[in-house]
Amino acid sequence: MTDAFHSMLVYRTSSRCTAGGCVEVAPSPGGGAVVRDTKDRAVGLMFDGQEWADFVAGVKNGEFDFR
Repeated sequence: MTDAFHSMLVYRTSSRCTAGGCVEVAPSPGGGAVVRDTKDRAVGLMFDGQEWADFVAGVKNGEFDFR
């Protein structure tokens, strides 16, 4: 991702994030999202709209809960 692309995005960090080691997420053009680590903001993972919707649905349904 280029610096110009990053400058277009507005990242959010969870309010539960303390002492670093967190992830940030920003909506991307086209309905997807970009996720990056606060320790290395130059690298981000891009998800298209369907991938992001599937991930959010999985989180809401508890698919990623540790048991």
